[in-house]
Amino acid sequence: QVQLVESGGGLVQPGGSLRLSCAAPRSIFSIATMGWYRQAPGKQRELVAAIGSAGSTNYADSVKGRFTISRDSGKNTVFLQMYTLKPEDAAVYYCNAAKTTGLKYSYWGQGTQVTVSS
Repeated sequence: QVQLVESGGGLVQPGGSLRLSCAAPRSIFSIATMGWYRQAPGKQRELVAAIGSAGSTNYADSVKGRFTISRDSGKNTVFLQMYTLKPEDAAVYYCNAAKTTGLKYSYWGQGTQVTVSS
């Protein structure tokens, strides 16, 4: 069973910052596209940001300019740095490791809660 270990969620005031982390096994991390998704109550899970194994990134329009995704190959960890948080950013954030070619897979973390409230 592949385990993705997330951390960094919590309560933050509007305008504040948080950094989420997700550690994955090296064999998965090195070739996977790593992504962060979020799901708010009553809404579908949506892609927030993703980073390919070579470092290419893509972001949801709603977070462009505020969130930054990065990966540290030495630590097999992907980060989501979130700035200028808004109440609408509140959700459970999930880490995902996916490979869509060859031997395909998609693994999920357990989720970490982000609450944005004054």
